[in-house]
Amino acid sequence: MIKTQIYLRRGKEESLLRRHPWIFSGAIERIKSREDEIKEGEIVDVYTKQGDFIARGHYQIGSIAVRVLTFEQEEINQEWWNKKIAVAYDVRRTLNLTDNEQTTCYRLIHGEGDSLPGLVVDIYDKTAVVQCHSVGMYLSRMAIAEALRNTYGEKLTAIYDKSSQTVPFKAGLNAVDGYIWGHSNKKSHVVLENGQKFMVNWEEGQKTGFFLDQRYNRELVKHYAKGRTVLNTFCYTGGFSVYAAAGGAVEVCSVDASERAVKLADENMRLNFGESVPHKAVAADAVEYIKQIGDKYDLIILDPPAFAKHHKVLGNAMQGYKRINARALSQIKSGGILFTFSCSQAVSKELFRTTVFSAAAIAGRKVRILHQLTQPADHPINIYHPEGEYLKGLVLYVE
Repeated sequence: MIKTQIYLRRGKEESLLRRHPWIFSGAIERIKSREDEIKEGEIVDVYTKQGDFIARGHYQIGSIAVRVLTFEQEEINQEWWNKKIAVAYDVRRTLNLTDNEQTTCYRLIHGEGDSLPGLVVDIYDKTAVVQCHSVGMYLSRMAIAEALRNTYGEKLTAIYDKSSQTVPFKAGLNAVDGYIWGHSNKKSHVVLENGQKFMVNWEEGQKTGFFLDQRYNRELVKHYAKGRTVLNTFCYTGGFSVYAAAGGAVEVCSVDASERAVKLADENMRLNFGESVPHKAVAADAVEYIKQIGDKYDLIILDPPAFAKHHKVLGNAMQGYKRINARALSQIKSGGILFTFSCSQAVSKELFRTTVFSAAAIAGRKVRILHQLTQPADHPINIYHPEGEYLKGLVLYVE
């Protein structure tokens, strides 16, 4: 039984009628609860001011007060979780990811894109890595694990919870990363992506261990790399570098501020191509490194971390994107290709494109847009939640 009812201010139900999955704290008129205090993470029902049911979801403290799980008055039980995970699995089966011998890693649950806001689940061969971004999802993690086992059966041998850095810190959950079902004796595991091999360490690596959202875009780098000298900045574990080498690059340079990251990039290059691969790994600040490259490179990849985590820092973030793109555009060889990205949700496609346009003007180069890129289909965008389109990319030809 739902213990808490939330009533909205007049007119604040409009976004919910359009099935947007967020309810902001400012939209709430009153809260009616059977308990003395509403608990973060509990399931609540949401009503219009007139008393009409409109949604059911997880309550949380912050500007987003409710993340909607369903617009129906249905029970959120194990059967419900089983169904949601099964539907997400069927989407990935449709994408030819669930039984693909060339690609053994993919995203199964992408938050709002799979109507499960606050939850990410990535599959690495026979291990599922769960990351909860809300208290409600964290409290539901065992039901989620059961649903994963129900859907995958023997295809799954372990489930790892990596939520300690993503659940709200102030919630006091004392979350500790670890296996919630099964186990592994190895820290690093080899997975395949489009036939390329990568070492993934979900216990100690960033995110869930690998950046799965650039799979299609890495394949495009492979298409353009033949005969080119490639610079991969913010390289992390060298995903773009491996594809560039696979595409026939003459030389690849991987740059990242983390020494551990560039070491992993070097290991992934050797894993795929042996010791003779023409690869240089540099631990350095990528923004500073680009200042000194001259005209050596004719394929440059700019894939920085999110410069804008939220709208309050958007202005400074856009200046950062402008500077780094202007430096790359001013130095890339004539006839060069620039892959440039923003993974900031706060940055729209239009704003990113305008910023790169400004960078091209500063650099004084003739620039053509060859491709406009986004996230892959296993990171789906809920049509009612356009904010989910976080990854933006442009491929530019520079005269």
